[in-house]
Parts: sequence; structure tokens; C-alpha cells
Amino acid sequence: MRAVVQRVASAQVFVDGSAVGAIGRGLAVLLGVGRRDGEMDAEYIARKVLGLRVFDDDRGRMNRSVVEVGGALLVVSQFTLFGDCRRGRRPAFDQAAPPEEARALYEATVGRLRTAGLDVRTGVFQASMALALVNDGPVTLLLDSARQF
Repeated sequence: MRAVVQRVASAQVFVDGSAVGAIGRGLAVLLGVGRRDGEMDAEYIARKVLGLRVFDDDRGRMNRSVVEVGGALLVVSQFTLFGDCRRGRRPAFDQAAPPEEARALYEATVGRLRTAGLDVRTGVFQASMALALVNDGPVTLLLDSARQF
């Protein structure tokens, strides 16, 4: 499972021009599910997202998690995180999980994030979406449950 995590001042996701999810201060999480992913990967990503110390403490150092600052989460499915661009110019998505498997693990991850008691908003799985955000910092991190990076 892969995630692009961005610290945001605000973020919104739109489907057909209508906002379906919006947050203020918190983390925007683009989440991709791979063919080999399972429940342990969902647990790993959720735990990492909730524990990342990317918010400033009283001394201006990135030392607080989204839980500690009472931030929100916007989680958007993004199968293209498993796009392989090493050959040619057209990405191959062979390593992305099939939609039915990806949906189950995406929802499992969102469920785990919700157990932290934060405001968790989502996009619409398999929809064509537009994401608007104000990246705060900017802070952008890559997570991979296979620990490839």
C-alpha cells in the first residue's frame, strides 16, 4: 500500500463539480492499494499516518502528530500510485489491486483512521475526482507498506 501524505491548511475533493469531502488543517492522504496488499498493510499505513510528527510544536519544530493537534484527514483513493513508468511513455498499472480488493482495503484503512476520533473525510472510490488543497509548508511525504522507500 502506498500513500502520499501532505500537511494541509485546507483540502477539498470534488466529483462532477460538487465537493464531496473537505477539511481544514490536517493531512490529505492519497492512498493506493497494491496487488499484494492485505490487512497488515492497511494497519501499517493507518498507524503511520496517525503517528507522523509533521506539525509544529511550541518551538516551531515538526514534533506533533495530526492526533495531537486535533487535525482532520482527507483520504482519496489513487490507484495511479502503483503506475510503473519505467518503460515507454504509458504507465502500466499491473501492480495495482483490482477494484473490488482495493475498495475493501481502502475502506479498512479509512476505518482504522476513524478509530482515532478525528474528522475523516473521503472522496468517492473509483470516481473521477478533482482535488484542491493548500499544502502547508510545503510538507509532502511518501509511505509504502512494503518499505520500498
